[in-house]
Amino acid sequence: MKSRALSLLAITLLATPFAASADVSLPTLFSDDMVLQQKTACPIWGSADPGERITVKLGGKTSASTTAGEDGKWMLKLDTSKVSGPLEMTVSGSNTITIQNVAIGEVWVCAGQSNMEFRLPRAKDAEQEIAAANFPKIRMFTVARKVSDAPARDIAGKWLVCDTQAVRDFSAVGYFFARELHEKLKAPVGIIHASWGGTVVEAWMPAAAFESEPELKSIPEKWRANLEEYPSAKAAYDQQLAAWNAEAERAKSAGQPVPQHRPREPRGPGDSETPSGLFNGMIAPLIPYSIRGVAWYQGESNTGKPKLYRKLFPAMIAEWRKTWGEGDFPFLFVQLPNFNPRHADPAESNWAELREAQATALKMPKTGMAVAIDLGDEHDIHPKNKQDVGHRLALVAETLVYGKKDVVSSGPVFSGMKIEGNKVKLSFKQVNGGLVDKDGPPLKGFQIAGANRGFVWADAKIEGDKVVVQSEKVPSPAAVRYAWADSPDCDLVNKAGLPAVPFRTDDWDAPQAAAAASPSPAPSASPAP
Repeated sequence: MKSRALSLLAITLLATPFAASADVSLPTLFSDDMVLQQKTACPIWGSADPGERITVKLGGKTSASTTAGEDGKWMLKLDTSKVSGPLEMTVSGSNTITIQNVAIGEVWVCAGQSNMEFRLPRAKDAEQEIAAANFPKIRMFTVARKVSDAPARDIAGKWLVCDTQAVRDFSAVGYFFARELHEKLKAPVGIIHASWGGTVVEAWMPAAAFESEPELKSIPEKWRANLEEYPSAKAAYDQQLAAWNAEAERAKSAGQPVPQHRPREPRGPGDSETPSGLFNGMIAPLIPYSIRGVAWYQGESNTGKPKLYRKLFPAMIAEWRKTWGEGDFPFLFVQLPNFNPRHADPAESNWAELREAQATALKMPKTGMAVAIDLGDEHDIHPKNKQDVGHRLALVAETLVYGKKDVVSSGPVFSGMKIEGNKVKLSFKQVNGGLVDKDGPPLKGFQIAGANRGFVWADAKIEGDKVVVQSEKVPSPAAVRYAWADSPDCDLVNKAGLPAVPFRTDDWDAPQAAAAASPSPAPSASPAP
């Protein structure tokens, strides 16, 4: 019954014809060079005349037929368990559509904001990477940006076969993730890339996800109220901007500085922060395309309210899975890297709290996290080392999804603490051969506090598979934190070289004054192509 309900839900997303013509038509995803998920029953759908008989054949080896409904919609499932590419697919009714060079392999959706959007030419060692990027079995479909108030029926985009020219338009993280999976699995890999720089998670959430928590219901309600006020806010902005432009021209003519604080345009219809707007415009049209899983890189634009992200992010994951109708498909994500200048003393950090909020999603089934606390750039919200980000995502996929038992995919994970006098002994999982001080002693990144909640830097050392921390300033310790900062100086890894997951043993709320001392940056803008 559940699978039937999900199938019906998927079909409802196709409620509007893809074309006015009575000819058989397909969504844009079904086009030359596409990748179909292997070893599954792949949904194929489109529109035709009501009652028209539709037959889909793949490589002459497998086929399926169905009849278009009264609304002209049709969907069938094609068995890909016994085929391999490249193949030709034909879709026949009153007319025939032929799709060339179809690969059968692993399909992943790579989504998020600017660090997922970040293109390969801006990455570290870009020219060498581009020159070596000749992988005809790797393909990427980049979904065109679109905000929509309701689930859209189709997307704009094109499948690109990976070569030294096409790869310049690829997401860097998506490419490095796909390349490693392709090399390890010896299978074609298709990436459906959907991202938009500077966007909040609320924009990527299905409307139903806001119903999961009382605190979330107010988000679309507040947005609707904002839209009602937009005409008057826009009129006031236009007047303010005209006055500012006039003053700026006068200043330029007089050789004086242009006035600061240019008026900011109010957010209104079609804004990228529209709750559900990007899900509707860029994700809903993909459903129910068969995928292996999702790789997600987003969170920078939500650092202003990290506690709320604890509810937003899991709600989004749950509703994507429910809407897709494929059960709990794997959902991998990148924990935010280090960013912002370092503090001389321990301080509260919205970025650290956002990382913690991301990690709480690991309580959900089939989720995996790639830690990037050592891969960022304190001066650049768009760090260039995307190779290691893609690599660590691939490691998580290999263990979580593909069952590679000889692969280490996580650094040390805090598992418990024991207070012994003025010392605290910390235990870890995922030590994988032992704990290592990557940069050599002293071990960095540990803070310790007593009941007064005043954190100071701790003296820390590795003892077997434990870390012992203490400070002469804290005779009676109560809590320990590690890598708890916007841009922490930390160096605990396991013998596989993977960094320890940032953590804290307390759940103390940040004092208002301290929290204000670590402001979040403006939402990350889209990187240049």
